[in-house]
Amino acid sequence: MTAPPDAFATPLRRRADRLSVAVVLELVELIVTGQIPEGDLLPPEGPLSEHFGVSRTVIRESVKRLEEKGLLIVTQGRGTQVARSGSWNMLDPVVLSTLIDNDESLGVLDELTVVRANLESAMAGAVAAEHTDEGLTRIAHALEVMREHRQESDASRQADVVFHLTIMELSGNRLAENIAKRLYLRALESNRFHGMGYENAFESTLDDHERVLDAMTRGDVVTAENAMREHILGSWQRRRLGSPPPKA
Repeated sequence: MTAPPDAFATPLRRRADRLSVAVVLELVELIVTGQIPEGDLLPPEGPLSEHFGVSRTVIRESVKRLEEKGLLIVTQGRGTQVARSGSWNMLDPVVLSTLIDNDESLGVLDELTVVRANLESAMAGAVAAEHTDEGLTRIAHALEVMREHRQESDASRQADVVFHLTIMELSGNRLAENIAKRLYLRALESNRFHGMGYENAFESTLDDHERVLDAMTRGDVVTAENAMREHILGSWQRRRLGSPPPKA
């Protein structure tokens, strides 16, 4: 009995997909790290196919995926050009991970922290402006869990994350929540983001969180926004430099 023409299509398609993923990952890293600079043209399909040891079909699929991520511009008759970094989709999981993993200067994490601080500041202000007792109880519970556990415990670290994610959720700003959560959770996976320890780090974090919660409870929008922004920016700078927090 002769197998139908498409009998082996699925395994071959899966293999091609796996090869394409591998090519995409390598090309993203080459572009993000500047080994293929912005404005440069990629080599033609033939040389790329030989370099990666894959078919031209896999190369075309890989280029298409990078184009969707904003890293490449394909122009008929001109070729495939690396786009300027301002056009990259930096919220794409692969692009964001590659940026953070190769962030030797901490510049990307600096930028990420500024964006996150402004988004979470606005969300803290939104909770201060409009909240329920149940919502504030959830935030207060996360803070209480932090207090009850020692500084380096998994429970305390998780409660810190829950504190921030709960405020994002309760803000009602779905777009800000989606962006801030994606930046925050990916940054947490990086050892560079956790930075260097500094004196009284745990107590400083607790104090910052208490100021945010107090302002939200009182309905003080401006203070809630400022407290959250100062917490995120200040704690990152102290972790980044390994310096003690400023005295009150």
